[in-house]
Amino acid sequence: MPASPDLDDISFLGRLAEALSTRIEEQTRDLFADAGIVIPVRSCSLLTALRHAGEASAAELARTLGQSHQLVVQKCPALLRLGLITQHADPVDARRKLFRLTDEGAAQMALLDTYTAGISAVYERLFEETGDTHAVLLKTLKALDARPLRERVAAIP
Repeated sequence: MPASPDLDDISFLGRLAEALSTRIEEQTRDLFADAGIVIPVRSCSLLTALRHAGEASAAELARTLGQSHQLVVQKCPALLRLGLITQHADPVDARRKLFRLTDEGAAQMALLDTYTAGISAVYERLFEETGDTHAVLLKTLKALDARPLRERVAAIP
């Protein structure tokens, strides 16, 4: 069922942004399957951050990604089951768990790198139709960081 026109109102910007994210995730799953990528779509940035760090705790990954610790921790069991990451105790603090990519995780990231190069061109063509959504999202996020909605509401007479 299509969304009610009222729900496409500007005041539902967050809902529209979430709908865009969901649509991209759904369509990307099929492309990942075609490319042999088993990484969950919503875990790509986490694995990218982990590859860059080499080894990191969930808290470190959360800080790097600007996400909650809870969200990062929720993603880890699936990545462990898929054999993409390992988890072990920090030798300095046994309460702290560290994650690192496995050989399979590194191989999957190589597939993701190839995929990313191709999908970037697809997004560029899409933006020729729609405008540069990527740039608008980044600009909007930075503007909201600099001046949150609460301040913006207070400034309206």
